[in-house]
Amino acid sequence: MSPSLRTTAARVSLATKRANLLVASTVAGMTNPPFGFALPGGSGGPDPNDPAQLQAFLAQLQQMLANPSSGPVNWELALQVAQSQLRDDPAVASPQRAALEEDLRLADLWLEPESSLPSGIRAVEAWRRADWLTNTLEVWRKLCDPVAAQMTSAMGDLVPEQMRDQMGPMAAMLSSVGGAVFGGQLGSALGSLAAEVLSAGDIGLPLGPAGTAALIPANITAYGEGLEIPEDQLRLYVALREAAHQRLFGHVPWLRGHVLNAVETYARGITVDREAVEEAVGRIDPSDPESMREVQLEGIFSSDESPQQKAALARLETALALVEGWVCHVVERASAERLPDAVRLAETFRRRRAAGGPAEQTFAALVGLELRPRRLREATALWAALADHRGVDGRDALWGHPDLLPSDDDFADPEAFAQADLDTFPDFPPTD
Repeated sequence: MSPSLRTTAARVSLATKRANLLVASTVAGMTNPPFGFALPGGSGGPDPNDPAQLQAFLAQLQQMLANPSSGPVNWELALQVAQSQLRDDPAVASPQRAALEEDLRLADLWLEPESSLPSGIRAVEAWRRADWLTNTLEVWRKLCDPVAAQMTSAMGDLVPEQMRDQMGPMAAMLSSVGGAVFGGQLGSALGSLAAEVLSAGDIGLPLGPAGTAALIPANITAYGEGLEIPEDQLRLYVALREAAHQRLFGHVPWLRGHVLNAVETYARGITVDREAVEEAVGRIDPSDPESMREVQLEGIFSSDESPQQKAALARLETALALVEGWVCHVVERASAERLPDAVRLAETFRRRRAAGGPAEQTFAALVGLELRPRRLREATALWAALADHRGVDGRDALWGHPDLLPSDDDFADPEAFAQADLDTFPDFPPTD
C-alpha cells in the first residue's frame, strides 16, 4: 500500500473508531440495551476509566455493526433508545381507561351533525407512551428511511472511492455505523415525541392502525398543567380532535396515501451536509469517552432550493394545513355549545399545532422533517367559509377528489374560493 493510501486508511480507521464511540454513547446510556447487549460494568455502561471494560464494550459494538440491519436505519436500536427515555410511563388504570373510551364515543356523537363523513372509529383505546411508539413505528419507518439513506451514504463517503475495495469490511462497517447513528438520533427524537403527543392522530399524520382512536392520558394530564382548564374538558377536546381525524382518514380513501406520499416526496429531497457529519464525528476524542456525550447531529439536514423540492414542500404544507384546518373547524363547531372553555381550547390548540411543541422542533432538527401546518389559520378560515356558503355536505364534498381541494393560493381569499363556481369539476361525493 502506498504511503498516501496508508495515511487515508489511518484517517478512515480513526473516523470509524470515533463513529463507533458515538454509537457506544447512545447504547451505554440505555437501561435496556438492544440485541442482548451485556454492558461491561453493569447497566450503567463501561467505566470510562477502565480500558478493559471500554475495549470489551467496543468489541461487542463492532460485532453488532458487523451484522447490519436491513434498510438504512437500525430500527431496533431506534426503538430501544426511544423506550429508554420513557422511564415515567404509568400504566392506564381500568377506571381511567373506561372514562377515556367513553370520552371518545361521546366526542364521535358530537361530530355527527358537523360532518357528512361518518364515524371512522372501529376501536377505542387508551395508550401508554410506549404503546404510541410501537403502534406508529411502521409508518415512521416508511417516512424516515429516505432521510436515513442520505445519512448512511454520508458516513460511507468518509471512505474515498478509490480505497473502498481495499478497505474491505471497514468500509461496510462505516455504513452500518451511519444506520446506527441515525437510529440513535431518531430514537431520541421519537422518545421525545412519545412523551408529548396527546393522541394517535395528534400531529396530523395517519400514524396508528387504521380505525383505532387512541388517547394518551399521561400526556394529556401533563399538557393540562398550567392551562387552568378543567381536565375533563381538555380530555373531551382531545377526543373530538382524534375522532375528527379518524373520520377524515377513514372515509377519504385517497387521503392517507396522499399525505404520506407528500411527506416521503419531500423527505427524498432532504440532503445531508457531509462536512457537518465529518465535523461532528471529528469532535470525538477516542481517548476521552466523555466527549461522545457532547456530540449532536442537529443541523446536518437541509432542503435544496430546486423547483422540485420547493413544489414538494408546498404540497406537504398544504396537505397538512388542509387536514388540520378541517379538524380545527369541525371540532370548534362541535364544542362551541358544549364545552364552557371551547374558545380558549380552540386558540390553545391552534397555537400548539402551528408552532409545534418542543419535541416536534427536536424531531425537525434531528431528522430534517418539519411536520407543522404553517398556514393553519388560513386553512381553518377557508373551511369555515365553505360551510357558510355551501353547508356541511358541500364543504365535505371537496374531499371526494384531490383535484377539488383548495390550493395554497386559495388560502389568500377564502370567501372567493367558497363562492366560486365549481361546475367545471365533476361531481365527486364523499366516498366511504
